[in-house]
Amino acid sequence: MPADTTTDEQRPGTPDDAADVGRGLDALDTPTEQRTPLWKRFLTGVVPPIVAVVLFVVVWQILWASAIWPEFKLPSPQAVFGQIGTQLADGQALSIIWTSISRAVLGFLLAVVIATPIGLLVATVPLVRSAIGPILTGLQSLPSVAWVPAAVLWFGLNDQTIYFVVLMGAVPSIANGLVSGIDQVPPLLPRVGFAMGASRSQSARLIMLPAALPGFLGGLKQGWAFAWRSLMAAEIIATSPSLGFGLGAYLNQGQSLSDMSSVMAAILLILVVGIGVELIFFRPAELRVLRARGLATGP
Repeated sequence: MPADTTTDEQRPGTPDDAADVGRGLDALDTPTEQRTPLWKRFLTGVVPPIVAVVLFVVVWQILWASAIWPEFKLPSPQAVFGQIGTQLADGQALSIIWTSISRAVLGFLLAVVIATPIGLLVATVPLVRSAIGPILTGLQSLPSVAWVPAAVLWFGLNDQTIYFVVLMGAVPSIANGLVSGIDQVPPLLPRVGFAMGASRSQSARLIMLPAALPGFLGGLKQGWAFAWRSLMAAEIIATSPSLGFGLGAYLNQGQSLSDMSSVMAAILLILVVGIGVELIFFRPAELRVLRARGLATGP
């Protein structure tokens, strides 16, 4: 039989081949970040919303000019934007927006502090999940406006009523988002933590929360949406000079005066604030988290 003249470098299964395979697998697991040119980011991220807004205003102008509805039902874009411009010029619009945003942010932060331990308990303790898990889901589906009459009777016309309604709207969504994120964490991760000596609290804080961050962030986004909607409902119904004058009160004032321009101006301002918070805070945070896990590429 002829002698085997194959060298170690040529023979498959050698350490060098195994190292090459390992490097290849590492390369597959390593997130690749591709920087998108600035002009392309502008075209794909800025131009479409602007075009959509322009088309919306054009359709609005056409409907107004066609006189299908009377002026008191459908004012012109010029009248509505003129109303907003007047409010901005005298500084009242900024005061109205700040009153609502400050309440929403404070209520949302309180909701995060309350909902995070609740979500951890529900996700990690089966008995707690059986006891209050369905209650959280039911509270999330309950319209927050239903809490306003009860809150007024409990606390009166003061800030406690506003914050209670905001908390009842936001806490269930944030807690359920965290539960959903933890449910998607591979069971191997907490087992490894326990094997390395991590306590239950350390496992929840150092392993479960970071691993569940994408789902938790989705819960935070939904929690903010519920907090903002709950705040508007509370400001519209619970009106009093002692409560200040926010966007909900501005909307209610326009309805009381049968001033459709003020009503639509308030709706647009509420919409702008909601979109602005999403674009400035939540979308960048979501992209950063996904990119860190190799689930998104781009700028």
